[in-house]
Amino acid sequence: MKDKTKLIHRHGDRHRFNTVNPPIERASTLLISTRETLQGKSTVYGRMGLSVHRELEAAMCDLESADYAFLTSNGLQACALASAALVKAGDHVLYADCLYGPNRRFCQRRLRSMGVTSTRFSARIGQQIETLIQPETRLIILESPGSLTFELVDLQAIVKVARAHNIITVFDNTWGAGVFHRPLELGVDVVVQALTKYVVGHADTMAGAVMTRSTKIANQIERCKQDWGFSLSPDDAYTALRGLRTLHVRLRQHEANGYALAEWLANRPEIDRVLHPGRADHPDHHLWQRDFSGACGLFGAIMAPIEDTQLDRFLESMTLFKMGFSWGGFESLLIPCCDQLNRLSKDPIHDRTGPLLRIHAGLEDIDDLTADLAQAFAEIER
Repeated sequence: MKDKTKLIHRHGDRHRFNTVNPPIERASTLLISTRETLQGKSTVYGRMGLSVHRELEAAMCDLESADYAFLTSNGLQACALASAALVKAGDHVLYADCLYGPNRRFCQRRLRSMGVTSTRFSARIGQQIETLIQPETRLIILESPGSLTFELVDLQAIVKVARAHNIITVFDNTWGAGVFHRPLELGVDVVVQALTKYVVGHADTMAGAVMTRSTKIANQIERCKQDWGFSLSPDDAYTALRGLRTLHVRLRQHEANGYALAEWLANRPEIDRVLHPGRADHPDHHLWQRDFSGACGLFGAIMAPIEDTQLDRFLESMTLFKMGFSWGGFESLLIPCCDQLNRLSKDPIHDRTGPLLRIHAGLEDIDDLTADLAQAFAEIER
């Protein structure tokens, strides 16, 4: 059965009625019939998840080719759970410089408070990551394409080094969404997703997930999840599961709009460079061709030199594109990212000519999107 068919026809127990979708059971207290059950390992409390949670977990395993899935209330919780569950005081972690900002902050601040040291590295380090490994290194945390700057890691080279040193790899696959990228099949140990983005797909729910194939790792994650009390509401689990049913169809439209928009921007005088891994002019395009089967609607662009007042006129003149954090919904978004950048001093992104933009191509008609940006660009020289 094909992956997109599995996501549509993944069904659990439909209880009393044979409904297409699972029931939403809003419950904290579950009534237990025997003392043996009360003291057992079965679900005895709502925080552990109910029918809709089990179905979402199973669907996420199908999506990411995993054996175990754990749900959280947002993507950052998923990142934090995947990392913290696998280290202890005295351990050392390596993390990519291009990680989602709050995840990078977690490595720098929260892991340090737990007695875990960390070192960040350039996303393009490849097999040279071996030079950074210490005797205490237990974890390598990756994201590709990089958040904001869209560089790719040589995943196969890093996984090979990690396995040789018995180091666990954790990969944020929110951009690839389990459709265009399958890190577990490439040797990664743990995958996380912010389901808030493409899985939910409608900018109305936050959720996260951690997936693995390893029973040992799954047990560690489960214990940490229990200790921290992470959970996902049944309504949010239902919304995420509903989004999964149309994920493949939506992503193909996001992909088409993203390519068309990137091509249009590449030919605009206001744009110095487009950062889209699926384009042949991207410096890591060969890695994208090797490891990915497609591209979502999120990419970057560097503008030509511009004054702040001109940038403000451009941004404030957009009508269809809106400024807002997150992405992956049906709507198109565009934000300036220079203030969010926190990269190693030698990163080439510091050599940009003008402002860095992050662009999410939504599901609108592409002609309407380009017309919106064209009129906004015209306001720059007003």
